[in-house]
Amino acid sequence: MLFHTIDQVRRFFKILGGFTLLGLGAVMLFTPGPGWLVIFLGLTLLAAEFVWARRLMDRMRQQGTRWKDSVLRVRKSDPADSA
Repeated sequence: MLFHTIDQVRRFFKILGGFTLLGLGAVMLFTPGPGWLVIFLGLTLLAAEFVWARRLMDRMRQQGTRWKDSVLRVRKSDPADSA
């Protein structure tokens, strides 16, 4: 019975920490700070408990990869770099 209670407490604090990081990250989007990184860390905590957080985190990862690829593609084809 004690182990069941300890697991519930851990789960509660993991969820609380995840939502706290999401909130702080949202604030940091409008104030100085690493907002997207903190949001991603919050989603990482929440993804262990919630499917929606896992899907959102996967979507953010895909968008980040897509943006990185498009930036690298533009830099390769930029004629100013070859001068």
